[in-house]
Amino acid sequence: MAVIQEMFRESPFEPLRYHMKTVMECVSFVRPLFEAVRDERYDDLDGLAKKVFKAEHEADLIKDDIRRTIPKRFFLPVYRGDLLGYIKLQDDMADSVEDLAVLLTLKKLKLPGSLADSVFGYLDKVVQVCDGTSAIADFMPTLVEGDMVGAEATQALAMVTDLEKTEWEADRLQYSLSQQLFALEDELKPSDLFLWFRIFGELGQLANFAEKTGDRLRRMLST
Repeated sequence: MAVIQEMFRESPFEPLRYHMKTVMECVSFVRPLFEAVRDERYDDLDGLAKKVFKAEHEADLIKDDIRRTIPKRFFLPVYRGDLLGYIKLQDDMADSVEDLAVLLTLKKLKLPGSLADSVFGYLDKVVQVCDGTSAIADFMPTLVEGDMVGAEATQALAMVTDLEKTEWEADRLQYSLSQQLFALEDELKPSDLFLWFRIFGELGQLANFAEKTGDRLRRMLST
């Protein structure tokens, strides 16, 4: 907790950047997880899932330290409740990756070859949304230096707008991929069809949480 306290002395957003780095460590495993399924490297898949679980647990510990340490009686440039909401949404991203790892390891899934390109196009777009959220977290110190107004605030809002557009694109890809999946319903086991649909939905949740994190920043700038 001493590390988090020291970060708060520098900036109320520095601990959030620290937490985001661990969240993005979780996100970095998304593509390797799917590659392991595609290539039927199930032992590698289990090893990757364990790394996700470890990183997600670390993100939880950092989140809890931040919650305990957010100053209650000192001036903050934003509402304390908004900071708590922001950290919750970041942590939801890590939770979503953990859920993906669980779903992908429930059974030895096989990725239909006809879906592979669409699946990886979709997941890369989801990761792009997360990268956009991470970039916003990295921009926070600059935003605070500008007192969260002026050119810095305008730039931050533009970043949020770009994030929303990318998340919308991910939604469209998810819809198209789901259509392709159900076109294979006569070829797939019902359990596999259902599980892949759950997996694609969880990827969408990851993108949604990332986008909502940006939206929470917009709320901070408008209060």
